[in-house]
Amino acid sequence: MSSRGCFLYFAYGSNLLKERLQLKNPSAVFHSVGRIQDYRLNFGLWGDCTDCAWHGGVATIEESEGDEVWGVVWRIDNQNLHSLDRQEQVHEGVYSPLEVKVETIEEPLLCRTYKMNNFRPCPPSPQYKKVVCLGAQQNSLPQNYIQKLLALETNNYSGTSILDQITDIEK
Repeated sequence: MSSRGCFLYFAYGSNLLKERLQLKNPSAVFHSVGRIQDYRLNFGLWGDCTDCAWHGGVATIEESEGDEVWGVVWRIDNQNLHSLDRQEQVHEGVYSPLEVKVETIEEPLLCRTYKMNNFRPCPPSPQYKKVVCLGAQQNSLPQNYIQKLLALETNNYSGTSILDQITDIEK
């Protein structure tokens, strides 16, 4: 997973979008598209949390035999590992890092990813859904997977969010 001062990170939520990931992890470079088997994508909140910076549920993965989650493998400098962990709120117990085998066109890769602890289902905000869908489109995830993301129900939140911090996402 770690070589030459870098590690591989499998993103499946808002960090699919390069501009979102690079807000706190500027060294992130696209490596490949890939998928993890026997997991499914879900959206929710951590424990008793009733709000988050995205104003709705955020992505996590759950073990689910026969399902798959598509995402992006990013190569990130080891110096950004702490900032990625902070973004995923590992220090607060929101997410835990784990190592997953990611199937890519070239070869299987061991990558760091994150899974929410104390998961409670909650629909995402439209802004969060937009970032996830833009990231999926930006990185050419399979069209049928993008269609599933586009069909996600949201909570209809209409205020400000982290999306407002991301510039140039339409380019």
